[in-house]
Amino acid sequence: MIMKTLDDLIGEGVQGRRVLVRADLNVPFDKANPGVISDDGRIRAVLPTVTALRDAGAKVVVISHLGRPKGAPDPKYTLAPVAVRFGELLGAPVAFASDTVGASARSTVDGLADGAVALLENLRFNEGETSKDPAVRGAFADELAALADVYVDDAFGAVHRAHASVSDIASRLPAYAGGLVLREVEVLKKLTGDPERPYVVVLGGSKVSDKLAVIEALLPKVDKLLVGGGMCFTFLKAQGHEVGKSLLEAEMVDTCRDLLERGAGKIELPVDVVAAEAFAADAAHSTVPADAIPADRLGLDIGPESVVRFSDALSGARTVFWNGPMGVFELAPFAAGTRGVAEAITKVDGFTVVGGGDSAAAVRALGIDESAFGHISTGGGASLEYLEGKQLPGLTALES
Repeated sequence: MIMKTLDDLIGEGVQGRRVLVRADLNVPFDKANPGVISDDGRIRAVLPTVTALRDAGAKVVVISHLGRPKGAPDPKYTLAPVAVRFGELLGAPVAFASDTVGASARSTVDGLADGAVALLENLRFNEGETSKDPAVRGAFADELAALADVYVDDAFGAVHRAHASVSDIASRLPAYAGGLVLREVEVLKKLTGDPERPYVVVLGGSKVSDKLAVIEALLPKVDKLLVGGGMCFTFLKAQGHEVGKSLLEAEMVDTCRDLLERGAGKIELPVDVVAAEAFAADAAHSTVPADAIPADRLGLDIGPESVVRFSDALSGARTVFWNGPMGVFELAPFAAGTRGVAEAITKVDGFTVVGGGDSAAAVRALGIDESAFGHISTGGGASLEYLEGKQLPGLTALES
């Protein structure tokens, strides 16, 4: 079935109507400065939808989660700082409700003028948001629905969750897909359909187990699969190499050995790594061959020769999907691998997709021009599950 879109909704008219917008404002904060947002990319991503609704005269009620609170209010996960930054980026005040469906939420929504915007407190402060009991989720969805006339899902980063504000509420209000969700689906359909070749996938991040399903799904479809990040050490171990104190999933070694056999000629691993004495920016470190990591060191980045080889593999690509950094890019001595591969992707003459999560954060943290990529996803986990071929509850709800 086809989803109704934001354009459909605006065409029907939203002047004076209360529009509940599910956004993904799960932004990271500066560890050294609590309350200071370190990457506002997810706030920026929903601005076009909110602006379009404001301009059409809607009363816009934005809802989101932040972090993983345990179904009760937790000051560490308040969306209050997000409301401030949201207003700065929007160029208009964003009213903030101190609860999700209580007295503050109701009075905040009741006080909205046409074209005004409110943000409700963290959805996950209510146990009904993530409950596995459909009745509990449904009761919370009923309370959310009572605050609005229409629902718009623009939180692609959450569409793989069967949560009250994602899947349950879409059956309680007229439901529409926001521009961000539509764009994400359009991009992922290109990757899962008949992508232009050569098709190269770059995977990083810490664990093979987190990416196993997407590796299994993509391996038959890609021309090259470049593996970096912490997950590469389990593959190197599967080849019989010493990995020292590097991150290792011992239970995945046999699986990686099988993948290497099935992906012979496709899977490329680093040939050198930056190995350090400790996980710290000031730790002694050096570049060593990937098959000769000292027993007392741990790999924290791919090395320069690996960057060259990965860049060569990317140079002729026509389609690229990248998910996961090549090293601990947050620490300056171990950022070169991620930077080098990211810059190589920007030079690709074809369609390039950054698969959200840490990859998108790395692009912004390293100061790489975002417009040099074809698309930067806002949903790492959702993107991967889509590529795995899974049904995503949020999209299914919009199609129902």
